Amino acid sequence: MVKIPLQQLPPVPSRPLADRWLAELEARLADPAADRVAICRDTLVALAFPEYAGRFDAALADEAVPLATRLALSACDPRNVTLEPEAYGDCDQERFQRVKPLLWLWYSFDRLPIGGQNIDLGIRLRRVLAPHIFKRVGKNFKCFQHVEFSFGYNLEVGDDVVIHRHVLLDDRGGIRLGNKVSVSDYANIYSHTHSIVEQVDVTNATTVLHDGVRITYHATVLAGVHVGEQGMVGAVAVATKDVRPYHVNVGIPAKSVRVKPNAPADAGDRLRTSTERQN
Repeated sequence: MVKIPLQQLPPVPSRPLADRWLAELEARLADPAADRVAICRDTLVALAFPEYAGRFDAALADEAVPLATRLALSACDPRNVTLEPEAYGDCDQERFQRVKPLLWLWYSFDRLPIGGQNIDLGIRLRRVLAPHIFKRVGKNFKCFQHVEFSFGYNLEVGDDVVIHRHVLLDDRGGIRLGNKVSVSDYANIYSHTHSIVEQVDVTNATTVLHDGVRITYHATVLAGVHVGEQGMVGAVAVATKDVRPYHVNVGIPAKSVRVKPNAPADAGDRLRTSTERQN
């Protein structure tokens, strides 16, 4: 196979505007006492309903503005929307309500004309938001559009992690991503499971993807699974059990079909020692 690195593209003409906008947003979020609801609302109104920027409350009360427009405008305020995890019995409402405005800004941006496939601006915006949502995030975090979470606050992310489009990171029971983890399009990483007898019987279990792990297209990793260093879960596979370091697991349920050619001699012991170190 031939190595094909990414091209270095020139900045778009609107880059100076983006720099200023992101700097203003980052400065507002840097204040520990910042009103995150207001930050989310003001940002979304300016992006989606610029004609009402600075007069949100007045527009909602204006009978001359169509009801549907007022209802859509109201959704710029995260207090007027309900996210599914809020209803979970184990949701820490104090923690979730703090991250909810930023999750709503994250999700909503992707569905606006300025978001969509706007890769560079989207990645930079998510880098600004992630440290205020996640439990931890390392350097060079790269996240594409339409990635969603459960709580957000139970997610730990290492350095140089890449999350591609339409990924679900269910951090209800906790997810830890090591350095240089890559999660491909439409993958699902879970950290909770339901009893087959009683749906409200929920088990939370921390899911760990160790350094250098790759979860490929449409794959699923179930709650509590540890994918060892440099392990890989193949396309459409379902990892129901731990994946050994440097092993490539495919199928449903996923099973090892090969060991990477760069695996060291002690690769078989690395999952156990790494798991002990993480715990």
